[in-house]
Amino acid sequence: MKSVDEMQHHPMSERLVNVLCEQTESTNPNFFRLLVAYNFSLIASMMRASIKTLDRGEIPINLYVMNLATSGAGKGHSTNIMEDKVIHLFRDRFRDETFPLLAEQNLPKIALKRANRKAVDPDEELVRVQKEFDMQGNLLFSFSEATSPAVKQMRHKLLMADAGSLNFQMDEVGSYLSSNAEVLVTFLELYDVGAIKPKLTKNSSENVRGEEIIGKTPTNMLLFGTPSSLLDGGKTEQEFYDMLEAGYARRCFFGYSRDYTKNLDRTPDQVFEQLTRLDSSTVLDEIADHLEALADMINVRKQLVMTKDNSKLLIEYKIKCERDAALYPEHEQIKKAEISHRYFKALKLAGAYAFIDDSPEVTEDHLYAGIKMAEESGAAFHKLLTRDKPYVKLAKYMATVKGEVTQADLVEELPFYRGPLSQKNEMMMLAIAYGYKNNIIIKKSYSDGIEFLRGETLKETDLSKMVVSYSGDIVSDYINERPAFDQLHKLTQAPGLHWVAHHLNGGYRNEENCIAGFNLAVIDVDGGVAMSTAQLLLSKYKYLMYTTKRHTDTENRFRIILPINYELELDAKDYKEFMSNIYEWLPFEVDTATNQRARKWLSHDGTYAYNDGEILDALPFIPKTSKNEERKVLMNNQQSMDNLERWTLNNSGDGNRNNMILRYGMLLVDAGFDFEQVRTKVLALNDKMPDKLEESEIMGTVMVTVMKAIAKRP
Repeated sequence: MKSVDEMQHHPMSERLVNVLCEQTESTNPNFFRLLVAYNFSLIASMMRASIKTLDRGEIPINLYVMNLATSGAGKGHSTNIMEDKVIHLFRDRFRDETFPLLAEQNLPKIALKRANRKAVDPDEELVRVQKEFDMQGNLLFSFSEATSPAVKQMRHKLLMADAGSLNFQMDEVGSYLSSNAEVLVTFLELYDVGAIKPKLTKNSSENVRGEEIIGKTPTNMLLFGTPSSLLDGGKTEQEFYDMLEAGYARRCFFGYSRDYTKNLDRTPDQVFEQLTRLDSSTVLDEIADHLEALADMINVRKQLVMTKDNSKLLIEYKIKCERDAALYPEHEQIKKAEISHRYFKALKLAGAYAFIDDSPEVTEDHLYAGIKMAEESGAAFHKLLTRDKPYVKLAKYMATVKGEVTQADLVEELPFYRGPLSQKNEMMMLAIAYGYKNNIIIKKSYSDGIEFLRGETLKETDLSKMVVSYSGDIVSDYINERPAFDQLHKLTQAPGLHWVAHHLNGGYRNEENCIAGFNLAVIDVDGGVAMSTAQLLLSKYKYLMYTTKRHTDTENRFRIILPINYELELDAKDYKEFMSNIYEWLPFEVDTATNQRARKWLSHDGTYAYNDGEILDALPFIPKTSKNEERKVLMNNQQSMDNLERWTLNNSGDGNRNNMILRYGMLLVDAGFDFEQVRTKVLALNDKMPDKLEESEIMGTVMVTVMKAIAKRP
């Protein structure tokens, strides 16, 4: 079998598609290919053409199409061209000549069978049959709305004539999906072979059950719509997915055009020339004449032969479809159904192409053209199912909207943000969760009882581009730079430099000149904890630690520079709260008065040390976010613990309880506590654990290691 790229579209179809693209000024042919395919199938099925297969018997030709495109894609104009300039001659001839002739041939047959069965006069029965036929109403070439009883009534007329097909063409499927639900169920059953089980109804004066006619009537369906109206994130979208699950995923060809583009660089003269091109009209006239000829009685119930070789080709494609479908997990039933049945849709479309070409058989080229359309349909279907879910769209909207918004703003601006409060809260919760994994944060604040929301797209920190500015002067002449993190020691160790973890406008250091955007958290430790202890406590994190001018061996004074995982843009107020949250999180005392954006730091040629660990996650510390609220709740639940106990519990990873207790004990040893003090604190922390260890186990493991460590002290 050829690759899809090697396959060619149906030639006559492509001639029409090119004209439709010209007439609608569209550069996307996929929408029009499906429109043409539907109309070709309609013609073949009206003539009751079928495919004579060697393995499956007779297959009726019919097509279901769901064609979604944005507004302005040329749906209305292209449909009018197809109806008024392409298939109109066939339609008129079939309606006025072919169908009446076929009915005239078949009604006497029905009358004779009934007369023989009822032992009545055949001529009298024919009168009754003719009356019954007339009572079914006029033949509709296609219809846009219907009820299930009306569909069955029209089907009864077609069965009596043994001709024609049911052609349902719905515009704006998103708006009319609910009102046509019953019809869609009926068409679901009719798709495969054109048969349907009759529904038992009680006879009444208004409803007299007619005599059932056993037979098959092909059906075609064309559903238009815009993606936004169908995929609204609410009831309509759910109904659509229910429709796919019910069986339309395997039955439909799909078109999904989210982008509509025109060539905007043309002059008015060029556009006019394109729209009035004579060769386009010639193409339409030639094809219209060709299609009219297909309404000839000689083509009624034409059987298109499938050769053995082409049957094997279709089987090869069928096996490929089934193997591709098997790769999907069971919960992806909609995708599995669509893929596994592509071959059957391709066969029906190939038959339509063969009939349009007036061919006696379905050729290899017809099959390849059908397969190519089935594969393009599958790609569109995949895009359709992988579209952004409502909560994703909400998160992305929050990330792009400028300023704060309220719930009222969201309801007004977003058509999918609907339903009761519980539904909107759930959507917002999912949007926040999505944001965590996709660099989007959603902040909440309240004023006068009103909830205000603000979204922001986070930029991941590039460790080769850290945000700093520096100067030899305390206030002025600051230079904005982006050095690599592993080169920051050159700044901190340089003689007589002042530096800031923000960029500054105009080189002048004050709050007003701070440019929002930072990726470093600077911690000033002014005694209170040994540098070695801080290094041990922060061993899992990436940092640069360097001593300051007043550092001594007995009174450690140093700074910790922690890169954060995102480059955050916070105003002065939020930055202050952000840094205060980090101070609160740390297990040792720090200078809490250094939480200003324009805070400057003095370089010092002392000692420095890098640690290669994980980058600090900034999300739990960003004000007005759910993750920060979660952190505060956790801290509140751990009120009985001191900072070091809490830190040990929250930063021990997934190790077992014994290792966590040991880690805590060794921190205490490093801090200078004696054996009895360590034992008391270790047992106290163990008592606060929900699944505490036996004291004997602690004494036999943790405290033995602690004793050895204390014994090695100088």
